[in-house]
Amino acid sequence: MPTNFTVVPVEDVEDGSNSPAASEENKPISLGKIFQDQENVDNLQESHSDDGQQESSPFISLDNDEEQSYDGKNMALYEEEMDSTPMVSSLLNKLANYTNLTQGVREHEEAEDGATRVTVMVPQMGTFIGVYLPCMQNILGVILFLRLTWIVGTAGILESFAIVFMCCVCTFLTAISMSAIATNGVVPAGGSYYMISRSLGPEFGGAVGLCFYLGTTFAGSLYILGTIEILLVLSLTMLNNIRVYGTCCLILMALVVFVGVKYVNKLALVFLSCVILSIMATYAGVIKTLIPVCLLGNRSLRGEMIQSCSKMEVVKNVSVRTNLWDFFCTNETCDEYFLLNNLTEIKAIPGLLSGIIKENLWSHYGPAGTMIEKENHYSVPAQVPSNDKNKYFVFNDITTYFTLLVGIYFPSVTGIMAGSNRSGDLRDAQRSIPTGTILAILTTSFVYISFVVLFGACIEGVVLRDKFGYSVNNPVIGALAWPSPSVIVIGSFFSCCGAGLQSLTGAPRLLQAIARDGIIPFLHVFGHGKANGEPTWALLLTVGICEIGILIASLEEVAPILSMFFLMCYLFVNLACAVQTLLRTPNWRPRFKFYHWTLSFLGMSLCLSLMFICSWYYALVAMLIASCIYKYIEYRGAVKEWGDGIRGLSLNAARYALVRLEEVPLHTKNWRPQVLVLCKLDADLSVKHPRLLSFTSQLKAGKGLTIVCSVLEGTYMNLKENAKTGEQNLKQAMAAEKTKGFSHVIVSSSLRDGFSILIQSAGLGGMKHNTVLMAWPAAWTQHRESSARRNFIETVRETTAAQQALLVAKNIDSFPDNHERLKEGTIDVWWIVHDGGLLMLLPFLLIQHKVWRKCKMRIFTVAQMDDNSIRMKKDLQKFVYELRLDAEVEVVEMHESDISAFTYEKTLVMEQRSQMLKQMQLSRTEREREEQSAKLAQLIHDRNTASHSSMSDKAAGATSDHVHMTWTKDKLINERNKQREGMAVKDMFNMRPEWENLNQTNVRRMHTAVKLNEVVVRKSKDSELVLLNMPGPPKNKKGDDNYMEFLEVLMEGLDRVLLVRGGGREVITIYS
Repeated sequence: MPTNFTVVPVEDVEDGSNSPAASEENKPISLGKIFQDQENVDNLQESHSDDGQQESSPFISLDNDEEQSYDGKNMALYEEEMDSTPMVSSLLNKLANYTNLTQGVREHEEAEDGATRVTVMVPQMGTFIGVYLPCMQNILGVILFLRLTWIVGTAGILESFAIVFMCCVCTFLTAISMSAIATNGVVPAGGSYYMISRSLGPEFGGAVGLCFYLGTTFAGSLYILGTIEILLVLSLTMLNNIRVYGTCCLILMALVVFVGVKYVNKLALVFLSCVILSIMATYAGVIKTLIPVCLLGNRSLRGEMIQSCSKMEVVKNVSVRTNLWDFFCTNETCDEYFLLNNLTEIKAIPGLLSGIIKENLWSHYGPAGTMIEKENHYSVPAQVPSNDKNKYFVFNDITTYFTLLVGIYFPSVTGIMAGSNRSGDLRDAQRSIPTGTILAILTTSFVYISFVVLFGACIEGVVLRDKFGYSVNNPVIGALAWPSPSVIVIGSFFSCCGAGLQSLTGAPRLLQAIARDGIIPFLHVFGHGKANGEPTWALLLTVGICEIGILIASLEEVAPILSMFFLMCYLFVNLACAVQTLLRTPNWRPRFKFYHWTLSFLGMSLCLSLMFICSWYYALVAMLIASCIYKYIEYRGAVKEWGDGIRGLSLNAARYALVRLEEVPLHTKNWRPQVLVLCKLDADLSVKHPRLLSFTSQLKAGKGLTIVCSVLEGTYMNLKENAKTGEQNLKQAMAAEKTKGFSHVIVSSSLRDGFSILIQSAGLGGMKHNTVLMAWPAAWTQHRESSARRNFIETVRETTAAQQALLVAKNIDSFPDNHERLKEGTIDVWWIVHDGGLLMLLPFLLIQHKVWRKCKMRIFTVAQMDDNSIRMKKDLQKFVYELRLDAEVEVVEMHESDISAFTYEKTLVMEQRSQMLKQMQLSRTEREREEQSAKLAQLIHDRNTASHSSMSDKAAGATSDHVHMTWTKDKLINERNKQREGMAVKDMFNMRPEWENLNQTNVRRMHTAVKLNEVVVRKSKDSELVLLNMPGPPKNKKGDDNYMEFLEVLMEGLDRVLLVRGGGREVITIYS
């Protein structure tokens, strides 16, 4: 139903004009006249005015501010919150358009097209193409084709099965943990680095991310070495050339990656097809028994030197020597072992039914250089070994043992992160990653375990232990392949090439992602690249690190290195899942339900065990690298808050510790100063006394809590921004003074109330403060009002009532900062009364700090006339010794003496000042009342004047009945001033009492302060710091005015003074 609106503009007319023009302007204006068409009238439903005027005004504002618009008049109740809390429809619209493409993909596409794309393409890759096949391609690789047969022959079927089973279980448990993390919300591109960093924090994320990057880089070295090894075995070239060929291959692959990554992705399916074809050919060749192997005695001979496996052969009915005599005989001298033993030809692949599996069940470890011999085969040992002839036999090139084989095999099960690394390209990552990854692991585990059994059941043991296939002139697995060994050679070659290209493609992008996160400052340069986002600098670094692995030139040496880095990455994936599960944070809601913290913990333990099984020194080096990166990020890295599990773990640990601290009362041995520092902010909201923070940090040998607080006077709604600014300034000052703790600024109606709130409520549970530190209000005598004095005295009373210790620092700005080093000097403790022992504990804590380290501690105590000073000194020395304090002890005698005239004079001045302050306060109060009365008189006068000009005499008469004005404003002020001056002069003449009229309590207290000050100044004038017992304020508040005078007299003539008032409990003990 159409609705007609009328807009009525309202004007504030001050002159009361009723002109025709004005009346014409005040006529109602139709919407059609303003907006000219009905379409703009419909748009009016999307506009609203500032400050919620639509709710209170019947008029529609003419301001069409687009920033203030909201959807729908029926949501007007929430219109003021639309900027911070958007409509659900807007939120869902943004989520529907969300995309998490891999970093660099969008920039690459835009650079190619020359324009920014607006349309968001939804990824269409499913589980099979996006996760299953990439994981298969990364898991099945170089170790399967080049080393698995050797591992089975060396370790035996049983131990090989144990190796494969351990590694597969490790990756399976890691995949379960990874699936839980990956399904706990949307996983942007970044794979394992993203999951670990967002689950365990930037420190762990950066450390493990770099380890994963190094592992991926060394994996590229491994694949390139595998590629070159296949070429060298085919060409029978010397293996020393592997470094040259490997470097050339690395440069070629790097150029391919630099020119275009899309070619690598297009060839990935071709490479995977070659791998699958090779595996199928291996399964098909289990019945093949044609390839022979030649044995001399029980030793295996190299195949390239054999034309006929015999010493003699018949050629045209004539027996002639074979070419073996040329190898083993020189200058009519033949190798003894060659002459004593016969040549035997056996089948390299006896087949499943041959029973060879019994011989291959057990391990055949041996040192480097050991000949590969067939067990239970007849052989006559030579009396004199001939080393120069051993090159014709097949022998172990390295010393073999179980843990070495574990480290060599583990890289063959890595690659389970390939699916999570492609999370940005998946249609449904939360479903595809768990399903595809676990299926790929189960498939490859079946392949590896079945190959272990097939190799052990089909291939002769001496052939299995032939690492490079010298006895069959092919990779050993190629001898099993059908129809030709070339299938395996070609398949393994392309598999290694494809995996190497994938590593050189993925590692630079991982490094770029870490660099762009900004958590490691020195990696910032690697976050840049070409205009299309390709990580050029990261690729160069990756090639350089990869070259290190190639220069090692040995699969057996490189494999444990990358095993360490991958195992560390998997360890932290399991740790992240276990931590999140145990914490039970509200945000931990993975869609993958088949996980448990015990499985994650088992996987973490297995990863750690495998690290030390593979190589304990490599494990220590990898952990040291990760630890160094962790500490570097902690101290120098950018501050990131990703809602990680370590943060949640800290919260849980803090909660648990706080609850436990509340269960039992704190013992004296565990007491430490938990300091509440009351700071004052100046007009610029900066810390007025930064040395308070320095002194606090110097007290932190006690390892206690520090809370730095300040109070702003006013209302929170008006000063909330100032409070935030002040808190930031406090944090900056704490960082500058190296004070670790918490800061807080509150807003209160008065400073007194603010201090009271802080003293009562700062801290939490067992981590509440027990000590208050503040600066001495040095300017209290200069202020006409008594607020500074009153606030200080009330703070003393409240800390005493709360059983908290109080430290008051006089001349705090002259205290040393953290950069100063006191060459020598003393810290003097004047122990007048015992109130818990804090007075002696504080110097001990200060001396632990480098600022005060060279200072010596002296303890003074005061003896009265009735005291035995010699006995007191011995007892004090024994007490200090039992307290394990290194301090000099001295007893000072204060003899009773008559009260001096100086004391009377000080008391007289004090009482005069007190009366003067009271009179000034009274005068100030009267002056405020006078000003209020004058304002009221002026207001009434103005109203009466206005009434006379516009009303009748009758109305004026009525007004005069209510207000009787017999004086003017000036008369009122003059009269009040006369009264005030008269009273002030009168009081000044009565203010000077005689000495005999002085309060004798004040006289005695002043006498104590004067005499004690004389002793302290005489003994400690040159001390670096003087600690004094702080006397409490009088119970009768009428004596508050004199309390500050007593303290001033007590500290007079001393530079650095710390007044100490205990909290009423023992804080130091002689017991262990």
